[in-house]
Amino acid sequence: MFLKVATLILLRHGQSTWNLENRFTGWVDVDLTDQGIREAVVAGQLLSQAGLVPTIAFTSVLKRAVKTLDLALYEMDLSWIPVKKSWRLNERHYGSLQGLDKAQTALRYGDEQVKLWRRSFDTPPPPLQSQDMAELLKDLRYRKVARELLPYTECLKDVLNRMMPFWYDELVPRLINAETVLVSAHGNSLRALIKHLENIPDDKIVQYEVPNGEPIVYQLDKDLAVQSKRIFSLQLSKEQTSIS
Repeated sequence: MFLKVATLILLRHGQSTWNLENRFTGWVDVDLTDQGIREAVVAGQLLSQAGLVPTIAFTSVLKRAVKTLDLALYEMDLSWIPVKKSWRLNERHYGSLQGLDKAQTALRYGDEQVKLWRRSFDTPPPPLQSQDMAELLKDLRYRKVARELLPYTECLKDVLNRMMPFWYDELVPRLINAETVLVSAHGNSLRALIKHLENIPDDKIVQYEVPNGEPIVYQLDKDLAVQSKRIFSLQLSKEQTSIS
């Protein structure tokens, strides 16, 4: 008997302006670079060439992920499919580190402390100051989100916890019906999903790198266990990737 297989496509946004500047980004709404735009376009081309046809797509409420999805879907001639946005797909909130240069932060706090904030599973960075949280509360994107759910800072464990309602409410119902689902999000929100999908231990997932713009395609069985995984390399030329 033929068993239906679900397909889950995970796509980290293309290079952002703050990726390029090596700054902590988090929930700050920065745009894509020219390279990031090209990465999104090529990602869509690769998915199209592979014959993958999502029935629905999801993204965060941050423009770098939204634009990546828009560009990829355009290349796939699928701009018409339903798209849903969720704050639960946002990047990890880096608290008061947001906007800071990573190298300068390491000089200020020490390499080991910054490494702990960046790479431990359950140690969050220093939280937002109250005035910065007040600005976040004014953002119309979060007007329907309960105030107590909005983070002052997050570790990867926190991101996983906020991701799980999205997994069960949005993804599971579609995947158990063997749909093809595309998720355009961020390094840490996708890392949290990958941890859940692959049951990766806490001390291993923090070292897992999610590359910008390279689609990760999972085939899942009826129990949503991973049957196969494929990562599409962008293979951009040096000329295409040399953005200063």
